[in-house]
Amino acid sequence: MKVHQEQCRRLRAIEAAKYLRVSRSTLAKWRMIGIGPPHHRCGARLVYYFVHEIDAWLATCDAAANGQPQ
Repeated sequence: MKVHQEQCRRLRAIEAAKYLRVSRSTLAKWRMIGIGPPHHRCGARLVYYFVHEIDAWLATCDAAANGQPQ
């Protein structure tokens, strides 16, 4: 149950940047140009990410870097 709760955890943009070990500005640039992990908006200013979506995006990046089909 705890693993499921962790995967469904929502991160604010600053927390997602720390999770990915990139700067907030890098994460914002990725959002603006349409790359990076999926993000969600609540209103005009609040942006958040789900841990399981970040992990899936990272797995896709790893597969692409290793030449594996996605």
